[in-house]
Amino acid sequence: MVQSPQLDLFPLVEAAFRNSPDRPLANAELYRLVGAAAGLQDREVHAKLPIGAAGQPRSPVTREIRWHQQTLKACGILERVPHERGVWQLTEKAKRGMNRAAPQVTLLGFSTSLGLALFRHSPQALQGLEERIDLVLTSPPYPLQQPRGYGNPKASEFTDFICRTIEPLLGNLASTGSLVLNLSNDIFLHRSPARSTYLERLVIALEDRLGLHLMDRLVWENRSKAPGPLQWASLSRQQLNVAWEPCYWFSPDPLRCKANNRRVLVPHSDRQARLIAAGGETRQTSYGDGAYRLRPGSFAAPTEGAIPKNVLQIGHSCRRSREHRKALIEAGLPAHSAPFPFALADFLIRWLTEADDLVVDLFAGRMMVGRAAEEAGRRWICVENILEHVMGAAALFRGFDGLWINPALQPTSQH
Repeated sequence: MVQSPQLDLFPLVEAAFRNSPDRPLANAELYRLVGAAAGLQDREVHAKLPIGAAGQPRSPVTREIRWHQQTLKACGILERVPHERGVWQLTEKAKRGMNRAAPQVTLLGFSTSLGLALFRHSPQALQGLEERIDLVLTSPPYPLQQPRGYGNPKASEFTDFICRTIEPLLGNLASTGSLVLNLSNDIFLHRSPARSTYLERLVIALEDRLGLHLMDRLVWENRSKAPGPLQWASLSRQQLNVAWEPCYWFSPDPLRCKANNRRVLVPHSDRQARLIAAGGETRQTSYGDGAYRLRPGSFAAPTEGAIPKNVLQIGHSCRRSREHRKALIEAGLPAHSAPFPFALADFLIRWLTEADDLVVDLFAGRMMVGRAAEEAGRRWICVENILEHVMGAAALFRGFDGLWINPALQPTSQH
């Protein structure tokens, strides 16, 4: 069955500008171009619905287009035309395009005393690696119907794509190690509000083909996600707005897996802290036909903290991200349009690995996984196939021990 994502307008907004790189676009023309590319009639593009707490009538389509304009602006791809209202254009840097790694070539972009940043296509980048890998933590390109600037496989190709990428590393993955894949739950069947089952197919393939065992489906709740799926939540009103992505956690040997939740305990809630201080429960009762019993003195023993739930509420923005974005702007480099948050990488690395373990990210983007590993005292290897992202990532590691940046790694024009 043919599969597609929800009506994701981001790649259509970007494509409208890239298709005419030297021509600015007014918002009215942008709405028309994006609507036509999405298969929407003009009345659908401008149809207004009550939005927000005040219920003001707004077009969810034009609202999302403007949202993505701001995202592309933050990524250094779009800029406003000076002295023109509602007119945008590609930045000079975006007009020149991205420089991708040539086949069969691996270059060291930069390094620290703990890690390496490689400019190369996955999965060939780590051929010949003799080190044991303790964690592969990566966010592969999602199977979007309209590819973004960093490239995307189709849903029908995704299982083979991931297996082909992961398989060369299995000989290095420690029996005590883990694989975590951050994926998208929001890939939809063609012209349908029904979701694709590509995730389920991938999980089964990783078990059947590669012998990996599913440990958990962690929920990463990100309330700052753009509203959507536009077609099915804002227009047809059948679906709810999305707010989470799955992180699939696999192990080659579940009983030997070194994950330890003691490394990521969180502070007790005020209520739980008061209960411990008071000597625990005073009640005696049971729930679930006696399956769960509560006795006087339960929860009286002081502990180092509470075990986290497997729903991780983490946003994208943090001090490191803001500092990095500022450094990219100063250097004239583009930001990655699908950034992986530091807090999520930090939590997973500390939970699943120990000091001096090796963490690998095969689709590193801005390399926030490497930064989190560096701060946690883990060794790391990050692989990225877009030169500008490798160069920009070096700014994340300013001030860290042993930072070396390859002076020969400068972008060359594609024209």
